Amino acid sequence: MAQQPRDYGKEAVDRHRETRGKVSIAPKMTVETLDDLSIAYTPGVATVCMTIHADVSESYHLTNRANTVAVVTDGSAVLGLGNIGPEAAMPVMEGKSILFKGLADIDAFPICLATQDSDIIIQTVRALAPSFGGINLEDIAAPRCFDIEDALQDLGIPVFHDDQHGTAIAVLAGVMNALLVTGRKIEDTKFVFAGAGAGGIASAKLLMDQGATHVTLVDSIGVISRDRTNLTAVKSSMLDTTNPDNLSGDLAEAMLGADVFIGLAAADTVSAQMVTSMAKDPIVFAMANPIPEIWPDVARAAGAAVVGTGRSDFPNQVNNSLVFPGVFRGALDCHATRVTTRMKLAAANALAALVAEPTPENVLPWSLDRQVAQTVAQAVSGAA
Repeated sequence: MAQQPRDYGKEAVDRHRETRGKVSIAPKMTVETLDDLSIAYTPGVATVCMTIHADVSESYHLTNRANTVAVVTDGSAVLGLGNIGPEAAMPVMEGKSILFKGLADIDAFPICLATQDSDIIIQTVRALAPSFGGINLEDIAAPRCFDIEDALQDLGIPVFHDDQHGTAIAVLAGVMNALLVTGRKIEDTKFVFAGAGAGGIASAKLLMDQGATHVTLVDSIGVISRDRTNLTAVKSSMLDTTNPDNLSGDLAEAMLGADVFIGLAAADTVSAQMVTSMAKDPIVFAMANPIPEIWPDVARAAGAAVVGTGRSDFPNQVNNSLVFPGVFRGALDCHATRVTTRMKLAAANALAALVAEPTPENVLPWSLDRQVAQTVAQAVSGAA
């Protein structure tokens, strides 16, 4: 019988109701005297404004812009909950904001937009950009998320879709250490992805940037193959570098003989038999949230050597909370204008290296380890 974890749902509702959310704003300056008021506001602030007007780059030194990130969503693809809308997405955006602050001392602001029109989202982010040092796009459904992120790369500040690249960096770091545990080389490893959305496609690309040569993607219909006529443009483009055997069929067929399963799909979509059909000592990252594709104890009983999930209450949490605070801290510190593939690979390698001696139960560091964000930030700045 599958292991049933503690139900945090009611506790979370009670805690959020008690605190009325998770974020607030605190002043950096005190305003207690007339002199304080004259410096923080009028008349002194006029000179600050005109200094920035003369040189916009001064906004990074005379305001909090250099330490701010907008966490932007349309609520169309929230966790494993789907299209639940902007209001219901707010608790997740607030959660990311407190992780930004707690782990990387970045002031992040949740911005939930009442539109799912890509052009309007792009225009809105462009209009908001002067207030922020970076943009964290979040929980925007594929394939729109690809177009939105691509259209905003010329803003002059880093625009990072965390569901794509935060997930990919965490996946790559976990895979690197899991391969060490099981004695595999990335170029000889057969990877199968369940899920060909934002996280799946970005993770597949980054694995291949690191040296993977045999990657197969599976969506809700079946294997992404050259025989399919119902593929989006993004999925079709992935066939240039994936599915080298031109495999067709369903997920069960794709997992036959595979070394690594990476799940970014839906709950309870992988059976014990499917894990048993994989290669010896397989690696299973079942990251659907909040319920994984297969429960860890079931996967281990079926022969999995290393098991990871997206949850924080099981070992090996493969989660972008390990990534985005440090990536943005590093990008902000060096005034990067975008987050490049080189920076992502540096982040993944730094994250993996934080686990000195990987074991089946420990292929990634703890999400709340303050050293993680600092180490990732240094790697990102160095690679920028």
